[in-house]
Amino acid sequence: MTSREEILRRVRDGLKSLPDDERTVPVPRHYRKEPREVSAADRSALVELFVQRLKHYGAQPVPAIEPDLADTVDTVLRAHGATSVTAPDGLPEEWLGRWAETDGHRIVADRARRFTGDLDRVDAVITTCAGADADSGTIVLDGGPGQTRRDSTLIPGFRLCVVRTDQIVSSLPEILDRLDSRRPITFIGGPSASVDRALSRDRGESDPRQLIVVIVE
Repeated sequence: MTSREEILRRVRDGLKSLPDDERTVPVPRHYRKEPREVSAADRSALVELFVQRLKHYGAQPVPAIEPDLADTVDTVLRAHGATSVTAPDGLPEEWLGRWAETDGHRIVADRARRFTGDLDRVDAVITTCAGADADSGTIVLDGGPGQTRRDSTLIPGFRLCVVRTDQIVSSLPEILDRLDSRRPITFIGGPSASVDRALSRDRGESDPRQLIVVIVE
């Protein structure tokens, strides 16, 4: 018997000795699940906290306003030398319209059954999101419109995610009820990172991954 099996045996034996009404213990859950109404000042503070968390985890936040969103996407993609971009179903066509006008720039449809090697040959992926948590700097995707399949989101080295300020909430539980549990859910907390022995975060000189988050007012 392994140590794990011995521990589980002791737990089972301990539970058998308890009366039936004591075997199930209610777990208090006092965290907020419903988004609260926030003032303009509170919304600004949430956005600022989200920006700070993104920077801490090595992501690059870029502010934008709705009328200039296509221009912002075009500027970001050109600055990173992207010539091929995966565009998921449901992504507004106008977001990539200006960038796609340049010869040599191609939009790659996000299709199923794509091989990993095909994804490696795509420079970037652009997505929307299902929500974002300011407290942890986490972006959540649930495969909805404009959000791609999971492999298309994680394999390309350059990711551009569009987050609207009204999608930013104060804690992760507030996002969970918005998600479609029938779809694969992806949590993104930064490009990628390693942790050294002193537990300080270090992206490393050899890590090419980049996450740009366009935050739209």
